[in-house]
Amino acid sequence: MASKSSSDDRVEIIQKRTPFRGYFQIDAYRLRHRTFDGGWTREFSREVFERGHAAAVLLYDPDRDAVVLVEQFRTGAHAAGLEPWLIETVAGIIEPGEEAAEVVRREALEEAGCGVGDLEPIGTFILSPGGSSETMVLFCGRVDSRGAGGVHGLDHEDEDIRVVVLPTDEALELLRAGRIVNATTALALQWLALNRERRRAAWQ
Repeated sequence: MASKSSSDDRVEIIQKRTPFRGYFQIDAYRLRHRTFDGGWTREFSREVFERGHAAAVLLYDPDRDAVVLVEQFRTGAHAAGLEPWLIETVAGIIEPGEEAAEVVRREALEEAGCGVGDLEPIGTFILSPGGSSETMVLFCGRVDSRGAGGVHGLDHEDEDIRVVVLPTDEALELLRAGRIVNATTALALQWLALNRERRRAAWQ
């Protein structure tokens, strides 16, 4: 039976089923939606990759004007034919009952060995809206980068994560040179480029 979306009467869900459920799942939809001229589209089918929601934090040391990033292997980048060791922000999946701020504080310790002080929300973003429901809650977090480094991660999650501490100018140059291909990290560094002086003034 067709039904309107519970949150939006501009969308009519005709059928929803789950053909695959594992660590992630895939939902298959038959639906239609309102058009800009006030009518309705014809019925069409789409699959949505459900992998949960995530949180990330750009670790920033205002005293040294430096960022703490991490580098790790990414299977998706390898499959796309890109350099598979990516320089990224710290990030993690939001588990049921968790707040996004809790996630980034936990992940900063696990992935980078850094305790996070003040947190400033940057925003919530959808990463691949054409095929996935995943959102990313993004923060900038104040850290002390002295002593940051080494290799971190959890063995039972097969993590091998190297900490990379860079002066902000050097990180922004990597972004300009196309060396930062993780979209969340690129967005976070662009935000820092726009808000750097304000953050330094507030956190010093």
